[in-house]
Amino acid sequence: MMIKSASYLMSVTDYSKCPDADRPEIAFIGRSNVGKSSLINMITNIKGLAKTSSTPGKTLKINHFIINNSWYLVDLPGYGYAKISKKMRESISTMIKSYVLKRENLVCLFVLIDCRIPAQKVDIDFMYWLGINSVPFNIVFTKSDKLTENKLKINIENYQRILSETWENIPQIFVTSSESKKGRVVFIDYIENLVKG
Repeated sequence: MMIKSASYLMSVTDYSKCPDADRPEIAFIGRSNVGKSSLINMITNIKGLAKTSSTPGKTLKINHFIINNSWYLVDLPGYGYAKISKKMRESISTMIKSYVLKRENLVCLFVLIDCRIPAQKVDIDFMYWLGINSVPFNIVFTKSDKLTENKLKINIENYQRILSETWENIPQIFVTSSESKKGRVVFIDYIENLVKG
């Protein structure tokens, strides 16, 4: 798929205020500072389309982008650690869960994982929650340029082993790098098939 146009549309704190559910939608989610905004900028090839920050927890809203005027791409707030109050964390958790469970045009959720970090309970628990709620999702390992190929392979295999303890079929896995653009073509082609329906 060629991404010919991509533009920011809106940011909301309530899923009911999202754009009309008139186009297919995919969304990115993951722990704070996992690289959601960087991945959006990489696949659209537009530097600065999604605002990136080195500060965890910077994305606090549901951010919509429109791609090729035919589908929506969503940058969701990070879960887990963020320098925000407990009340704000609970509010964001409610926002995310409402969106994930009620957004009717959501085709797939991509759960982003920093490939350098061992499997975290917060990620495993979140994926389990998606599973029991029948939410379609896949896994995207980010920042693959930060590891050697051998270390990357070991880390992903360890993750697969942990997931296989709970999952009969492990969701599809993508390996990406926003720096080197590794995995871009395969990932975009997969998204194209999703949004075509």
